[in-house]
Amino acid sequence: MGTAKKAKSALISVFHKDGLEPIVKKFHELGITMYSTGGTESFIRSLGLEVIPVEEVTSYPSILGGRVKTLHPKVFGGILNRQDNEGDVAQLEEFDIPQLDIVIVDLYPFEKTVASGASEQEIIEKIDIGGISLIRAAAKNYKDVLCVSSMEDYEEFLNLISESNGATTLAQRKTFAAKAFNVSSHYDTAIFNYFNRDHGVAALKISETKGKVLRYGENPHQKGFFFGDFESMFAKLHGKELSYNNLLDVDAAVNLMAEFRHDDPTFAILKHNNACGLATRDTIYQAYVDALAGDPVSAFGGILISNTEIDANTAEEIHKLFCEVVIAPGFSEEALTILKGKKNRILLVQKEVALPETLVRTCLNGVLVQDKDHITDAAEGLTYVTEKKPSKRELEDLIFASKLCKHTKSNTIVLAKNRQLCASGTGQTSRVDALNQAVHKAKSFKFDLDGAVMASDAFFPFPDCVEIAHKSGIRSVIQPGGSIKDQLSIDYCDENQIAMVMTGTRHFKH
Repeated sequence: MGTAKKAKSALISVFHKDGLEPIVKKFHELGITMYSTGGTESFIRSLGLEVIPVEEVTSYPSILGGRVKTLHPKVFGGILNRQDNEGDVAQLEEFDIPQLDIVIVDLYPFEKTVASGASEQEIIEKIDIGGISLIRAAAKNYKDVLCVSSMEDYEEFLNLISESNGATTLAQRKTFAAKAFNVSSHYDTAIFNYFNRDHGVAALKISETKGKVLRYGENPHQKGFFFGDFESMFAKLHGKELSYNNLLDVDAAVNLMAEFRHDDPTFAILKHNNACGLATRDTIYQAYVDALAGDPVSAFGGILISNTEIDANTAEEIHKLFCEVVIAPGFSEEALTILKGKKNRILLVQKEVALPETLVRTCLNGVLVQDKDHITDAAEGLTYVTEKKPSKRELEDLIFASKLCKHTKSNTIVLAKNRQLCASGTGQTSRVDALNQAVHKAKSFKFDLDGAVMASDAFFPFPDCVEIAHKSGIRSVIQPGGSIKDQLSIDYCDENQIAMVMTGTRHFKH
């Protein structure tokens, strides 16, 4: 741990005062001289404690409406001097610069100001200059200075100085320095991303300050981590810790259900990022029952999600199934009691949180970045290309199937009827294979495909898919279109009284 160094002075300059009182009282108890600025100085004085204004040290007032307070050689000299360097120590005495052993800074809330929808001028004023400089200086000189850069570290810091009477080791100061550079780099990343919202600068900056070590990655021999604020998006009510694969499935479930957010009660069951059951009904109970009927075999060990609060009747049915995770906007008290009957079953209440607008994934020796697929196919955006037009019920099913198709691995075909998933063919190298897989699966679970609809994530280069679908009972098709041979599929549909609509939007999901 190294020899401990006892602190004699501290500079405190914070935006939020929460949690600061016990620290400054401990400083007073330990005889640590406190220096401060503006509102922080007033706060310390309000506690009846002595504090030296920075202006007394610098002989210079706070100027430019508070934009310049601590940016002064006497402040930064007190932080950056090397105590084992005779020249530095001599200059402190020559220029009457106080040695500063501890620096506590809480930065202006830039990210929160942006998120609040504030004006550009308000946002610009929340770009901290003095605070970020203090953090970098104190962290750089961790050999002699301890930097506390976040309110989240107050408790740890208070315990540290309380147990050691104000003394800290080199290792402890280095740990706090690492935390400080984490804060400063994250802060600058947020500012850059605000200024680069239109991606005019071709650079990628990602920073997540909240992280969790997972049991393992996709497989037990792989390490796994999650970086993100999971608690801001979900309230975890019950169950074991989520795994790497659980999190991927939860992500797929949330993105799929976002398509049905304002629809009638809808329930989905997912396995390996794809829906194996989905239904929209008048009640969430019936939606669950019919979603399960889509593939009760694959549903075993699946991820369940609802767009409506789960009630007791639905919970009773869910409880009969072994499932990893259940997600909903809420659970009735009775439903919770029932579902908690399995100790490992994970229950999540989804909160209203904006999801990232950009998708990022590693690729080769770099990173691929793209906009999220925000287009949801809707009836008003369709092009009716065949003589026969879909009925009102078929149109509802086409949009239902298209929403699901968008969130299913390519190549994919989705078969649906009466707002229920009959079957899908997922992740196939051939669209014909995807269709044959879907037809086979639907028939294996006794679905009557007569009058069902088919959705495809991309165009049909040949009429073979519509022919197979027709022979299986499909009477209406939705697809993006765009093939130079679109007319071949259209002609087949016209010859066989099939309605086909085109969306003009491909939804590949690789």
